Amino acid sequence: MSVTTLDPRGVRFTAAITSAILALGLVTTSWRVMAAQMVLFGLCAFIGMGLNPWGALYRSAVQPRLAPIAPEDREAPEPVRFSQGVGFTFALVATIGYAADLTTLGIVANAFALVAALLNAVFGYCLGCQMYLVLRRFAPAGASTAD
Repeated sequence: MSVTTLDPRGVRFTAAITSAILALGLVTTSWRVMAAQMVLFGLCAFIGMGLNPWGALYRSAVQPRLAPIAPEDREAPEPVRFSQGVGFTFALVATIGYAADLTTLGIVANAFALVAALLNAVFGYCLGCQMYLVLRRFAPAGASTAD
């Protein structure tokens, strides 16, 4: 499922639910909770943002009750997908840490993911999106390294 642009309010809504799941993972140190979140991150990062169940919940239950958003206020999905990939990596490390009884590793990776999700949910600041933009400055799309 292809998504052309994203409503930033939906991205924040999704980040809020993700924060709750990551907080649950941190409190319980459950590899199963982290594995479930890892799958969600992976679906969004590697297949498409349209597969996010929290985005679907936002589009069906919340967005119809809000004022329409101007097209110029919508966001490109690429930075958000990149941030989902970063989240996937941290959730993977946390899942492995918890499952392998390397609890400290799991807690640290889980906490990093939680901080990033909370920053997005509360302040609308997406760390992964910012990383994407910095990386794009060094390797613009379509740029060739061969001369």
